[in-house]
Amino acid sequence: MTDKDSDMAETLPPPPPKIQLPVIEELNLYVNSKIAKIIATAVVVCFITYHGFLHAVDGGDSCQRLLSDGRFQGAHVWQPYGCMLHTYSNTDSRRCMRYVAFLKQDNHMLFVGDSRIRQLYFAMVKQIAVSPPKFPEKPHNDMQYNETNLHLNIKYLWQPYMDQEVDKLFDKLKRSKSLPKLIVMGSATHAIKASNGSATALEEYKRNLTSLSTAMHKIGKRTRLLWMLQDPVAHEKLNPDRAAITNDQLDLYNMAAMEVLYDTNVRLWSSSRLVAQGSISDSSDGLHAGVLAVKYDTQILMNLYCNDHLNFDDGTCCNSREAVTMTQIATFAALCSCPIILIAVAVKQWLCVSHHVGALNTPTPSSNGSSSSQPLMAEAKAAKKKQQPSSQDFLMALGKLGLIMGYFFLCDRTSLFMKENKYFSQLNFWLPLGYVFALGLFFTEDTSQTRLLHRDMTDEWKGWMQLVILIYHMTGASQKLPIYMHIRVLVSAYVFLTGYGHFSYYWNGRDMGIVRYCQVMFRLNFLVVILCLVMNRPYQFYYFVPLISFWYTVMHLTLVLPPRITRPAHANSEASPFNYLYSIIKFVGLGGFITVLYLSEVFFEKIFVMRPWKALFVTTDDDIHEWWFRWQLDRYSLLYGMVFALLYFALTQYSLIDDKSGSNLLGGRLALAVSFVATIFIVSYSSMTFICSTKPDCNEIHPFVAWVPITGYIILRNMIGILRTRYSSFFAWFGRISLELFVCQYHIWLAADTHGVLVLIPSYPVANVLVTSFIFICICHEIHHITNIITPFFVPNDSLRAMRNLSVFAFLLMAIAVHDGVF
Repeated sequence: MTDKDSDMAETLPPPPPKIQLPVIEELNLYVNSKIAKIIATAVVVCFITYHGFLHAVDGGDSCQRLLSDGRFQGAHVWQPYGCMLHTYSNTDSRRCMRYVAFLKQDNHMLFVGDSRIRQLYFAMVKQIAVSPPKFPEKPHNDMQYNETNLHLNIKYLWQPYMDQEVDKLFDKLKRSKSLPKLIVMGSATHAIKASNGSATALEEYKRNLTSLSTAMHKIGKRTRLLWMLQDPVAHEKLNPDRAAITNDQLDLYNMAAMEVLYDTNVRLWSSSRLVAQGSISDSSDGLHAGVLAVKYDTQILMNLYCNDHLNFDDGTCCNSREAVTMTQIATFAALCSCPIILIAVAVKQWLCVSHHVGALNTPTPSSNGSSSSQPLMAEAKAAKKKQQPSSQDFLMALGKLGLIMGYFFLCDRTSLFMKENKYFSQLNFWLPLGYVFALGLFFTEDTSQTRLLHRDMTDEWKGWMQLVILIYHMTGASQKLPIYMHIRVLVSAYVFLTGYGHFSYYWNGRDMGIVRYCQVMFRLNFLVVILCLVMNRPYQFYYFVPLISFWYTVMHLTLVLPPRITRPAHANSEASPFNYLYSIIKFVGLGGFITVLYLSEVFFEKIFVMRPWKALFVTTDDDIHEWWFRWQLDRYSLLYGMVFALLYFALTQYSLIDDKSGSNLLGGRLALAVSFVATIFIVSYSSMTFICSTKPDCNEIHPFVAWVPITGYIILRNMIGILRTRYSSFFAWFGRISLELFVCQYHIWLAADTHGVLVLIPSYPVANVLVTSFIFICICHEIHHITNIITPFFVPNDSLRAMRNLSVFAFLLMAIAVHDGVF
């Protein structure tokens, strides 16, 4: 280069600096990720809705599911396809008949057919009657059972052949103004036996059934008319004179009936055949159904007849969905605006970023000839580091919440998705439990915290307890008393941790003001309040959250009342020895008050049924006993946690234990002795659960001994330094969303208000559990994130603004309560 060129180069302004695109890309990625989340969520919701719509169209009638298909869970539990079967007792059956009679309708049932239909008639009479009559052994004649007070008339007509007699019967029924509410028909075995299985008899059977089909079709429009397909036979048990009745012959007759009646209003009852096939070894003579098959056939008929009248929580077969209330409509009207706001905010962000990118790509000369992109980049980085969620994040969270609540409603308040009964077996319970703990032990990490019951450890504790409770609920293990009592300890441990954690927070001189209280209560109750409105359930339905909220309120009031045990200006309670005395006095007073409430159930009811808080403690039928049961089970657990925390602070203050390093809490043989005692604590409680004979007896003892296994676990988990400084990140992750897991399981993992299991993939229970669990956990994590975003907006750190918001919230709840007739 020449000297002239060099001089020209020095006089030219320096080239503009190259735009650093990472900041721009990060902004784009941020907005695009938000839009992608919206699109992904919408796609998932649309897919699930479409999937449910297909089930609603294809076999969506739960009565048809009940009558058409199903399977045996294990060896003896029948599960209809996609709906829940309530097990009717004699009391339930008579209650149903009484309700129908109250509606001024007749409980008239008609059974027409051969000896198999007669067997079903006998079973129905025994199911309903208080004192069933004696039946003849082989009556080839008509029979009838009546109860005037129930308007009950169950009639059996002996018609082993589909001939002219049946034609006359249907001609009479067709002209009748009042038809039986249920007609059950079926026959084939006598025709096969009489004709020795000839093809001519099959053709005549088909021809006669075809001539009857027109009348049956008209009758089927006015009432429930069932054609019961023929059960298989155990050929090796048949008498020689019945040798012609083979399963091949029965299949031919079933196919003929299905072909003739397929396009009519007659319901083909094929699930009875599957029930009999699964329990064929139970048949005594090879022809008639065994006890188990007759039992489930009777239960199927009772569910068909009664479920829509009695509305049992665990009986969704033939049960119409719950009517939508005005409160639900108003709630959804508010939530429906959230996705619109969500999309509008996303589009606005996208436009803003596009404009911002254009500005960055147009360099602005500065005084020294450089671009002004550096200040913009610094501003973008500062915005990225900003911790406080913006109003856009708030609107985005509300939008996602609206979509999630829509999914909740679809799962548990519509018939779009199938629901099945829970099924308990030892393998079903212990196998997933083993998998969960294997994963938990695999994902273990070191922690820098060494204090007793530090945050990582309590998150871990909450996590594995919550997973055990989920498995317990999914498998219906409450029927096993030892398992039930161990789960009771886990619930008590949550209350214990509430007392321990919040007492420790206050003891160390932290904030005890109204803002702190409102923030905790908001985090506990936000999801539950929304679900109460969306799912039309009382607050007490989600019993765990009312329980924790109540005991936290009790503890807060106890500690706030003078004399206080904390000092302001960062001075902790250990600065004043009198705080130990004050704490003991408060504990004794609280324990005495709890005991008085427990000893006087009348006093208890007077307190909790007072307005305006009555609605928080009663169930749908205005009953306080559910709250009484939950309250008295864990009445001392909060106090145990507070006492344990006080003892812990006293021991550390006087250097009786050392948890400031990774060493053992106690030295030498003393650590072994205390660990041995802790093991005895846990073993003793477990032994007690096997000794107790009934749930009431065990529940009576539980409040006094719940501290034993809890204390034993804490000692074993914290005594050894190497155990205290390691934790399971797998369990801790679940522990951080344990509240959402406990509440959300009611509607999107379980079903029918926890009485059943949600089914997205029918007939494949393992695959269904995996898919529903994945969706369930993702939603719980998202709701936890949403709660963290919106909490500062609903409960700001300013006391006046927090009280203003609390007043508005209380006013809205009062308006809803007045509308629902609570006051």
